[in-house]
Amino acid sequence: MNSAAASGLTARPPRPRVVLVDAVPMSALVAAVPAPRAVIVAIHGGATSSAYFDCPGHPELSLLHAAAAQGFTAIALDRPGYGSSAVYANEFASPDRRVAAAAGAVDKILADSDRGAGLFLIGHSAGCELALRMATFRSDVIGIELAGTGLRYSESARSIISEATMTSRPAGLRDLLWQPTDLYPTEVLTGALSAPGVAYEGEVTANWPRRDFPEIAARVRVPVEFSVADHEQVWDCTPEALAAVSALFTAAPRVRVNGVADSGHNLSVGLAADRYHRSVMAFIEQCISGTYGRDPEEAEAG
Repeated sequence: MNSAAASGLTARPPRPRVVLVDAVPMSALVAAVPAPRAVIVAIHGGATSSAYFDCPGHPELSLLHAAAAQGFTAIALDRPGYGSSAVYANEFASPDRRVAAAAGAVDKILADSDRGAGLFLIGHSAGCELALRMATFRSDVIGIELAGTGLRYSESARSIISEATMTSRPAGLRDLLWQPTDLYPTEVLTGALSAPGVAYEGEVTANWPRRDFPEIAARVRVPVEFSVADHEQVWDCTPEALAAVSALFTAAPRVRVNGVADSGHNLSVGLAADRYHRSVMAFIEQCISGTYGRDPEEAEAG
């Protein structure tokens, strides 16, 4: 018996859900548990889908499986313009429209079910924009996890990303996102997670580092964890760059930088994904208990 089966991770397979929000079908993968301790809402990055949080062929690396096993309901949303809402992608140029659609989908999926301590948001890469906006929009958010983003592109990424368009992926972009390949299962390197991008993402990407990230981060009033892969190649992850990101969250009660060893840009589908997800859920525990003002070692001792 493998470790996933032994731990019961395969007992609650995530279910696809589609709900209507303002007449637009919004889709998600959902792993629900009775009486959840909290509800995790995970938001994927560009050119992928909610499947990013349910690693194909590897339930032991799936955020959805791990969350359910730890007593959390987890919802991996297809961002507006992805999944069932892809044919309506042109309707989501407005940030407010995207937030309303995503928040409405969460509420429709949960309906009257128990939400525990509240919602914890996880954003990856381009999904950080929507996750951050939702964190400032809703009063029931208890914390937020961000990964795969930053304020400055790395030297190697700057010129490559500037050449990317909706219809053209410049040479070297895949290497930025998926190297070193030995940090990922073979299944995720074959395009199994790929999905068409959405036009509005061009504007999101262009305005994110200099304008939107600083402006939205300053309005976040819940604890923040900022996770960084040790093999991140897209973003500048020097100590100075990480300090600059932390400094953006002037109203947050806690900002924790979480370094993830043996990982690349796509943390939730790497071979170290289970360790990463466990660290995120440990942070959620701190958000629930109110011990986020102390380091984990201090919280355990206290």
